[in-house]
Amino acid sequence: MQSYTIEPFQTLDESTQQEISRFTKRVSFKKGETLFSNGELNRYFYVIQKGKIKNYQLNLENAKEQTIFVFREGDMFDTITLLDGEVHDVMYEAMEDTDVVQMPITYVRELITTNKDFNQKFFPYLAKQMRHMEELATDISLFSTEERLIKLLLQNLDPENFFKYKLLQGLSNTEIAKLMGTVRHVVERHLKKLKNDGLLEAKSKTLQIANGNKLLEKIKLF
Repeated sequence: MQSYTIEPFQTLDESTQQEISRFTKRVSFKKGETLFSNGELNRYFYVIQKGKIKNYQLNLENAKEQTIFVFREGDMFDTITLLDGEVHDVMYEAMEDTDVVQMPITYVRELITTNKDFNQKFFPYLAKQMRHMEELATDISLFSTEERLIKLLLQNLDPENFFKYKLLQGLSNTEIAKLMGTVRHVVERHLKKLKNDGLLEAKSKTLQIANGNKLLEKIKLF
């Protein structure tokens, strides 16, 4: 089987990389494609090499959507199914043309049991995912949509924030709203107010923070 340099495993020793690459297959998805509807996540584990995939929950009664993760280069999924073997009740969609490597989930479970180097990559990443989900639940429960938007804008510029750094690049207001658990017109209303207050600027179709200190003062969360 073809050998791949797999982000984030390229820093592992060469023998481990070669072993992992023997069990991988490169798979490509098109933008807008709904993924993993045939039980693939019970059989395979995925690592993104290029592109974006979101996983989300959808309320079929009111069509409200909550994005949980936007997976990008180097991200791994589905860690929950990997660990407990149960079906994970979330949906997946390719947000742009995306390349992933596919690994048999039984093999990845074996790596967790036998390979210390792999675990030194996998478990810190898993902890970051858990912290992200904890923060998502807290934000939705405790903070207003305006506060959540301001947090997201600031975290988008924070290189220490693993899942949100540069997250908003290329995202529509609709997708930003889904990250926050709200709808597009609410996001647009908040963005307009922040621009009118001189806290945000729109340049070349991208949002730029004009006054980070005032944004921090506005929510007093950091």
